Amino acid sequence: MPYFCLETNVPDEKIPADLPAKLCEVMAESSAKPLDVCCASVTGGVKMSWGGNNEPAALATFVGLAAIGVIGVEENKKHTKAFTDYLTKSIGIRADRIYITFIDAKTSGLGSKGTTYHEIYGF
Repeated sequence: MPYFCLETNVPDEKIPADLPAKLCEVMAESSAKPLDVCCASVTGGVKMSWGGNNEPAALATFVGLAAIGVIGVEENKKHTKAFTDYLTKSIGIRADRIYITFIDAKTSGLGSKGTTYHEIYGF
């Protein structure tokens, strides 16, 4: 159920078409969750300035559940390294221009399969 939403000022034409799928693979690896429950979205060409300039930069949100071991102090360090390394390599964004916000969602605040994760997991 973890998901990763990326916004970047890197132009769409410079973003590989398979980047969302690759980010799902990075997420599955770093969170030890099955690939089929990972979701990623990428929005390129965003008007964005970091430090007053338009060099490649990215803002991302990673949503997961601490209750099932996806989000936490140590987990977030691992995720940050994995995503930063991949984004630096794949679309050329420097590590100091990537900002990731981690959100520990409550099971009652996430829905899937016509119900909430609270009902699915029972907590």
